[in-house]
Amino acid sequence: MKITTLMMKEKLEACLKGENRTFLFQPDKEQLVVTEQNKKITLQIPQIIHRFEEEGESALQNIVYYVNEGFRAENLVVDLKGHPEKIFPVIRAASFPKSSKQGEKFISTEHTAETAIYYVFDNQHAYRFITEKDINKANFQISDIKKIALHNICKLETTLKKDHVGKNDFYFMRANDGYDASRLLNAPFLEKLKQQFQGEMVLSIPHQDVLIIADIKDDSGYDVLAHMTMQFFAEGFVPITSLPFVYHHGKLEPIFIMAKNRPKE
Repeated sequence: MKITTLMMKEKLEACLKGENRTFLFQPDKEQLVVTEQNKKITLQIPQIIHRFEEEGESALQNIVYYVNEGFRAENLVVDLKGHPEKIFPVIRAASFPKSSKQGEKFISTEHTAETAIYYVFDNQHAYRFITEKDINKANFQISDIKKIALHNICKLETTLKKDHVGKNDFYFMRANDGYDASRLLNAPFLEKLKQQFQGEMVLSIPHQDVLIIADIKDDSGYDVLAHMTMQFFAEGFVPITSLPFVYHHGKLEPIFIMAKNRPKE
């Protein structure tokens, strides 16, 4: 039986119910807004249904974790000067909010036309976006935060899972630590891979929890990558972009892949 929006709404409310927690269903947007102590998290029900159909109950368990840790992050104390090792970069869509719902401006830097880099303070189980207020308190500059964050991201493990389709190779980073897409910023890691590739190096960050790196050797590889990217983009809790990037001389160039054709830049 195909699960409906209302059925999933009821499932989510049952899984997420708790003290001081309320729910607001927005049928026109197919969203469920979860509120706890004046903090809100909005869930996109169609995306959750898609993941539920693919993963079953484990998808709901991931949602429960995502919501609980999201609320916990709101109470996280940010100590940039005392714990610089907890500063990391996260990649978000260019349309991602520039400030919190409380009006505090997030720290961010430019990345591509499709994406931007934000910075977070990590506490193992949750992270909180770093704001201008936070860096002023620590007497840091944005350049300091960027340098520290890039240093820390390069220390994370980069174990890849490989898949082979036709003549093309696809590598997947899925450590599920919240920084899979962020490893796109690990320049030495990308350069090392580039030297090993035989075809064109194309990367994709459809959502926060996956990085796809492809060694494209013929036109069919672009079609496969386009399909993968759209599928991951549709099911991600934190979507980033459905456009892949060609990697040239250390730079990323967004491309639009036409079915059965080479990409159009």
